Amino acid sequence: MKRTQEITTFNKLSTSELKTKMAEHLIVLKDNNEMYQFFAEHMCNLIEKNKSKDEPTTLIVPFGPTGQYPIFIKMINARRISLVNTQFFFMDEYADNEGFEISENHHLSFRGKLYAMFDKIDKELLPDFSNIIFPSHENLNKLKEMISKRKLNCTYGGVGIHGHLAFNEPEKGVRYSDPRVVHLNDFTVTINSIRAGIGGDLENFPRKALTLGMNQLFSAEKMVIFCRNGIDSIDWANTVLRLALLGTPGDDYPVTYLKEHNDWVVVTDEDTLKTPNTL
Repeated sequence: MKRTQEITTFNKLSTSELKTKMAEHLIVLKDNNEMYQFFAEHMCNLIEKNKSKDEPTTLIVPFGPTGQYPIFIKMINARRISLVNTQFFFMDEYADNEGFEISENHHLSFRGKLYAMFDKIDKELLPDFSNIIFPSHENLNKLKEMISKRKLNCTYGGVGIHGHLAFNEPEKGVRYSDPRVVHLNDFTVTINSIRAGIGGDLENFPRKALTLGMNQLFSAEKMVIFCRNGIDSIDWANTVLRLALLGTPGDDYPVTYLKEHNDWVVVTDEDTLKTPNTL
């Protein structure tokens, strides 16, 4: 079946049909706030579970959406969860035309905003900042080995409009990719420039990024992927959600490879799950 036909078929399914078909692979929450809460609690519970076994925790995480991090930080402080033995590999960062990560002071910088958030964690609970790792021009060739040496507990992530995970855009062989500099496609640039608070500035929006590869994402014991329209009232994720759950694996929508993992779940909300108008 062609991808266009596949999408038309999936987009005709009712929400109840989707829930029945996907069973344990789909978690449907009420709204964004519940999704942020779920994300934060899932991370905290995993870290605490490993801590109870005297084991470290290694996570691959996205920076955005960001709503989970204030909740996560409050939980860490309230529950006195030490992050000393937790290592965070962040998925990606925007880059300039030469492939160098943008400045921490840049409005779009993931790491700049994350560092400001994590500064609110009580000092005795904070991990060493060497364990908060973003892709950079200095470590890009080392990340594959760094991650492979760790027991990677979970990959958390979101889905792009064209099915990217991290910034693994559609390209030949994307399923077996490693950390690298990537070109952002026009779909990503368009929707991100609309949602980034820069007034849809397409001309100055970064066209490159540094990203972990799909090999790294899929090496985790579990994958928890979030897919939702968000708070901007744009129904952009309903179709890619259905592709993530049911689509034939293919390079044209990288998230379709998700079902090849042994332990995966997609978390969404009622708004994103709703049946769109079909074309």
